[in-house]
Amino acid sequence: MASHETIPLQSSSSFLSTSTIIALCVFFALLCACIVIGHLLEENRWANESITALLLGLCAGAIVLVIEKWQDSRLLVFSEDLFFLYLLPPIIFNAGFQVKKKQFFKNFTTILLFGILGTVISFCLISLGAFLLFKKIGLTSLTLQQFLAIGAILSATDSVCTLQVLSQEETPFLYSIVFGEGVVNDATSIVLYNAVQSLNFNNIDAKVTLNLLGNFLYLFFTSTALGIVVGLLSAFVIKTLYFGRHSTDREVALMMLLAYLSYLLAELLNLSGILTVFFCGIVMSHYTWHNVTESSRITTKHAFATMSFIAETFIFVYVGMDAFDIENWKESHASAGTLVTISATFFALVLIGRAAFVFPLANIINCFQKRQGNKIEFKQQFIMWWAGLMRGAVTIALSYNQFSNTQQITSSDSALMITCTITVVLFSTIVCGSVTKPLIGAVLLRNRKPMVSDATDIPSLEDLRQLFIEDGDPSEQRNNQMTQKASSLRLLITHPTITVHYLWRKFDDRFMRPVFGGRGFVPFVPGSPTGTADETSAAV
Repeated sequence: MASHETIPLQSSSSFLSTSTIIALCVFFALLCACIVIGHLLEENRWANESITALLLGLCAGAIVLVIEKWQDSRLLVFSEDLFFLYLLPPIIFNAGFQVKKKQFFKNFTTILLFGILGTVISFCLISLGAFLLFKKIGLTSLTLQQFLAIGAILSATDSVCTLQVLSQEETPFLYSIVFGEGVVNDATSIVLYNAVQSLNFNNIDAKVTLNLLGNFLYLFFTSTALGIVVGLLSAFVIKTLYFGRHSTDREVALMMLLAYLSYLLAELLNLSGILTVFFCGIVMSHYTWHNVTESSRITTKHAFATMSFIAETFIFVYVGMDAFDIENWKESHASAGTLVTISATFFALVLIGRAAFVFPLANIINCFQKRQGNKIEFKQQFIMWWAGLMRGAVTIALSYNQFSNTQQITSSDSALMITCTITVVLFSTIVCGSVTKPLIGAVLLRNRKPMVSDATDIPSLEDLRQLFIEDGDPSEQRNNQMTQKASSLRLLITHPTITVHYLWRKFDDRFMRPVFGGRGFVPFVPGSPTGTADETSAAV
């Protein structure tokens, strides 16, 4: 965001722009107000911090618009660079850093199905619906590339409101699915959007489609690998050099800088920075975080969460203020009926596109689940569908990127697309977001059945050891070799998740943690809280 010179004040004794200072003062005051009001409304069933920030932004935008005599309400001009380079990375990194890894990877296949395949299905349906309906409404200047861009823009979900209601402890499955799908969905939507920008629409054939699929798989795996490599590098450097014996500040600074560097490297290499920094956060929480001193652990945990919280709140405040950008509304030259019709069409396509993959994919997954406790119930499917209806800052950022500087359509249609997108974001966040807490309480948490343990159906670690570790007399090994192989194969088929998790733990304990550190492999750092405790216990 860059300063917008609308306030005719200038201080001769300062080299700083007075308008910029005023804009920042307003935003920082609004952030403080959001924190205070959010705390006071924490137990309110209709409000949450996201809606509070959005409403405060709307109020501030309206006040500025009145002060400026209905000429301009923008204190700061929206900048995609600021959003994607400074506000989004701390949010995504903290999501990976704080995620409960066991639950996340347990449902990883389901998350990928919803986050990738589901987003592609939504993208196709929204693009097709917009192409068929908009010409009937009277929008004839949009090109095929822009219809596909609309599909990618409206496929980007924002599940913050739902995650603020769901609990990792009370509903671990739902939380991990909604949370994981949200991250993968953002990355997939941005990759699809970038792919649409680079396609040559004069020559579209099966080869172009295959290239698009190959490019997506390349971006997914290389972005993930880059995040893992940077995370492992941070763990190895901190474990080897013992930064904590000299300064806790160096440990914290190195973790922050390497995390941000992973995102910038991904963007520099035209990869997905979201996936890179997310998996970098997962790896850092698994290895690096256990290699630092106790004070560094406490500092990093709260620092990353605080930066993410401030960035999220700032985004919602600005989205609210940007809704009163009077220039876009004037330039669109659209009547209230046209605006409502197009915004309603957008939201209807979002509803249909979401339902078209949530319920079918959930039931397909249920067909492969043998145990009743592992199946996704209809009320869980409904919450997953509802969680993906809200749209947020990624949608607005992509919309500005697509329509703010385009020369392919008229300026009025470009402004109309931006204003309709903002309308959908406001409606979905305020209306759907305010209903989310009572809805989840009514559908999911009331009359909830007690969780039944499936421990009798899950093999123990001892059973896994007997299947995967060969010991005893060699002759007995030969006699039982075929039986062990059959049992191992059966276990992999019937319990793939727990079996893969056990094999990963064996590999991790034997090869990874001795090199990169982690829980149980924390280096001794003299003078640290951990080191002091060890010295005391040794003296006793």
